[in-house]
Amino acid sequence: MTKSRILVVEDEADIRRIVKMALEKAGMSVFEALTAEQARIDAASRKPDLIIVDLGLPDDDGKALIRALRSWSAAPVVVLSAREQEAEKVEALDAGADDYLTKPFVLAELLARVRALVRRGLHSGNAKLHYADLELDRHRRRATRGKMAVPLTSKEFALLELFLLHAPDLVTRSEIVEHVWDRHFDSETNLVEVYVNRLRQKIDQNRPVKLIHTVRGIGYRLGAVES
Repeated sequence: MTKSRILVVEDEADIRRIVKMALEKAGMSVFEALTAEQARIDAASRKPDLIIVDLGLPDDDGKALIRALRSWSAAPVVVLSAREQEAEKVEALDAGADDYLTKPFVLAELLARVRALVRRGLHSGNAKLHYADLELDRHRRRATRGKMAVPLTSKEFALLELFLLHAPDLVTRSEIVEHVWDRHFDSETNLVEVYVNRLRQKIDQNRPVKLIHTVRGIGYRLGAVES
């Protein structure tokens, strides 16, 4: 079995060493970058299956690196940062990160999230998902409806991916939480509804055929005709 290839972008030697040892012990192949510039080069040349990024890099902010990677790479990105502010997390996720862990962190949790993202990975299954005139290119991380590009944040991308994988069948709220968020999701929040509404505005606004429908009290479905 081919080992998962992980790029660790971290300038703190101790953290880099600990993460590398843990990933290698879990059977993964690890290569390291100390700067954003080195990370861009390594990501392009080595084509990692997943990238772990610290936000406080010596030559650039990690969010700028994530945006640069997202313009061409489909590899999932996990942020590992000492920045605990909610605004920082939101900005990193909107830049294209798939997950966010704050330092200090538990190695077992990092490994679990890395495994989940690699397993879900955008390298498996169909590269492109379709329904009606809606298309999601999982490799390039681009969505289009008709001939119009639909810009998506990382969470919106994961949500649309889930809807298209199940279309035209129902997707429950718990399935959305499991696919788009993680086990620490606060079930009392209305984040699911907020993100579905944002996605609906981008996909359906000003279009005669609406694709995203609410199944009251259960979840949502993507389909041409509401049932």
